[in-house]
Amino acid sequence: MIIKIKSLSGKMPSYETSGSSGMDISAYLQEPIVISPGQRQLIPTGLFMEIEDGYEVQIRARSGLALKHGICLANGIGTIDSDYRGEVGVILLNAGDEDFTVHNGDRIAQMVVLQYAKAEVIPADELSDTQRGSGGFGHTGV
Repeated sequence: MIIKIKSLSGKMPSYETSGSSGMDISAYLQEPIVISPGQRQLIPTGLFMEIEDGYEVQIRARSGLALKHGICLANGIGTIDSDYRGEVGVILLNAGDEDFTVHNGDRIAQMVVLQYAKAEVIPADELSDTQRGSGGFGHTGV
């Protein structure tokens, strides 16, 4: 699987260890951006991608930023579709207690490449029953 990437900074996403499933991606900024507690900001990456059909790139939070600073993705996981050719942006949310400053080149998220299948959706008046049925949200206990 090959992804063509145009990078305005010249820095490409990279796997930091041999066992990494995600490639770190960095901020591409002209000046630092401060994210106050409870605030969200769209952080540009300077990356443009050409992804093969049948694949997507998921943008995910970096666990270290979440634990140490409360920085997460406002949309949980971002999806870059194979037909999108615009700049990849990362929506960071500060769930911490202090201002967080993003500088040019900071590793702000990671990208994971996944293959997907398209489903055929058909209307139904009834669904089959299962042992679980409609139980959800803690129905099996702690």
